[in-house]
Amino acid sequence: MPGPKLPHFQADLALPKRVDAVVIGGGIIGASTALELAERGHSVLLCEKGQIAGEQSSRNWGWVRISQRDPRELPLMVEAMKIWEGLDARTGQPTGYQRSGIVYTAERARDEAKLEAWAPHLAEMGLPAQMLRGEQLQEVMPGHQGKVISGYHTPLDGRAEPQLATHAIATAAQAAGARIMTECAVRSVETEAGRISGVMTERGRVACSAVVVASGAWSRLFLGNAGVSLPQLKVLNSVLRTSAVQGGPETAIWTDGFSLRKRLDGGYTIANGTENIVDLVPDSLRLGLKFLPSYLQEWRSLQFRLSGRWREEASQDRRWSPHQTTPFEKTRVLDPAPSQKAIKQGLEAAQKAFPVLQGVDVVQSWGGLIDVTPDAVPVISQVDDLPGLFISTGYSGHGFGIGPAAGRLTADLVTGDAPVVDPHAFRLSRFG
Repeated sequence: MPGPKLPHFQADLALPKRVDAVVIGGGIIGASTALELAERGHSVLLCEKGQIAGEQSSRNWGWVRISQRDPRELPLMVEAMKIWEGLDARTGQPTGYQRSGIVYTAERARDEAKLEAWAPHLAEMGLPAQMLRGEQLQEVMPGHQGKVISGYHTPLDGRAEPQLATHAIATAAQAAGARIMTECAVRSVETEAGRISGVMTERGRVACSAVVVASGAWSRLFLGNAGVSLPQLKVLNSVLRTSAVQGGPETAIWTDGFSLRKRLDGGYTIANGTENIVDLVPDSLRLGLKFLPSYLQEWRSLQFRLSGRWREEASQDRRWSPHQTTPFEKTRVLDPAPSQKAIKQGLEAAQKAFPVLQGVDVVQSWGGLIDVTPDAVPVISQVDDLPGLFISTGYSGHGFGIGPAAGRLTADLVTGDAPVVDPHAFRLSRFG
């Protein structure tokens, strides 16, 4: 069940003996962190166990949004939107970024009240947004035939192509001097005098003074071997893409039953935003109390199931030595099967709402495992007990759009530069 097709990335071949920082993970967070560090003149090695953007960074919806985020993320997302505007020129590569706007719709008065209750967060920041009704709503949702009564529209939001963006950022990081190695798993960190002194990869040792764990859904497992507790679970979301169609909306849309955004190729990426599958695994029990409040709040959009993932994760090693083969080498790419039920329901709902989609073909579908924290806010933090170790993970389905700024903030923490935003809300220690 291969995921989205990715551009070829020409990785480096020779493992350096020493760098200033090692970044673990070749998604948009890791690539953005590597780019920031390299542009500031720091030597950096990015190690990816599989391929660049092989997992969630190429499997997400492609939204670049500030709308409906946790208020703690808003200052960082403002910075991300500024970076996206110049990212094609900065990287010399296409990212597919367009400022097309996003609208969250309401079919019932209570849904409208929730959108209106969130709206003051953007008003306080002076960012344009408004509730649309009637003809105004039809202008951003041409041809729509659903029961929507209103929609919260953020015109500065946009979209980009997940299959292109991380590749562009990683290519630019390489051009700035970063070494990037694929199919090169980091097995463990090394310490000396109580702080980071290097890493052991499957190809050998690299000395360094800083390590950034930006490993998405794998971060908890890697950090656990280093003695660091990170509360993080995985959630499966299923996505499809269609053949090209004329006359559909340019604005990305979230509504009951489906979400969609237009692609560069003229088709649409469609997903059911209200069906997310939580596979029960041993960590579900270990972390159950920490996640209980979020389960109670989001239960309508979560479906729990017992699947083969229980057996798979129960059999994974949780501790290993630097010279042992690790789970990261045994599974180069997390490639879960999508939920056919979610795919079918999302497509049917989109076609019912937009008849222009009724003749499209489903060109491809895929699943992606989202790295989720108990409060659905990322961890962008140093590890207080182990100087030189930094974490940038747990983006909870919000990581693609905020990624370039998250990489900047992560690099700020590594280098000791003034942080682009206050990192306090993202500290690891908030989980106790």
